[in-house]
Amino acid sequence: MFEKQYVIYLAGGCFWGVEAFISRLQGVNNTEVGYANGIDLAPTYEKVCTGKTGHVETVKVTYNPKIISLVEILENFFKIIDPYVKNRQGSDIGTQYRTGIYWQEESQKDIVINFLKSKQKEASEKIVVEAYPISCFYPAEAYHQKYLEKNPHGYCHVDLNLIDDKEFDHLTREEYEITQLAMTEPPFSGKYDNFFEDGVYVDVINGEILFSSDDKFDSGCGWPAFSKPVKEDAITKHRDFSHGTTRVEVRSSKSNAHLGHVFNDGPGGTPRYCINSSSLKFIPKKKNK
Repeated sequence: MFEKQYVIYLAGGCFWGVEAFISRLQGVNNTEVGYANGIDLAPTYEKVCTGKTGHVETVKVTYNPKIISLVEILENFFKIIDPYVKNRQGSDIGTQYRTGIYWQEESQKDIVINFLKSKQKEASEKIVVEAYPISCFYPAEAYHQKYLEKNPHGYCHVDLNLIDDKEFDHLTREEYEITQLAMTEPPFSGKYDNFFEDGVYVDVINGEILFSSDDKFDSGCGWPAFSKPVKEDAITKHRDFSHGTTRVEVRSSKSNAHLGHVFNDGPGGTPRYCINSSSLKFIPKKKNK
């Protein structure tokens, strides 16, 4: 059973920083940068920068409404934009840098409009953030995706310190990138790949029991493989369209941590839960009481 996911589109200046900030919110499952609501049917970065295509640099945000509400996302979005300035954010100037909130579901419309009305009542200046349905979205070139994760010292007009990451202070950099940014560890590199002691595997973030050694098998794929979770409600499943393919992503239900993916090619036709070692912590059987 797939968890119902929602998508909202946010424009707040250069999409590198907006994506880096929004992707860190717990409950946000995926982000993708691109060009929205313009007239060109094949926009490129170079064409959009001319200001003639009408597109705006935008982040497509996929989120789990059971973990984070749309209002919470918008509150965080308002932390990183200047809502009173048109066609400019930070040192970036042009129509492609205008601010906007673009909804995909009709049910999101009233939430967005009421949020902006509430913010306007508190403001002494006119808020110029656009609020429209999404009419088109074209993914940006590959080098723009997760740009600041690949180039941590790259340009960013957003203060990434505005987000509270204290609950992740105990994670290593790799654990954070995999569980929170949905990255993947290299094959055969994880500590639990070729590891078969008796015990349970828990969520590295909150210690929730996710998998058992009784269900672990050697798939040869380069990542720990399990035939099932300890309980079906310990995980959630999401359609993943990244990297030009369609897969089923697996997340921890309580922490929303990215774990890996599930495939239907396990022994005897059973599922194969292909999980990153860095998403897990092993508890030996003798300590599991």
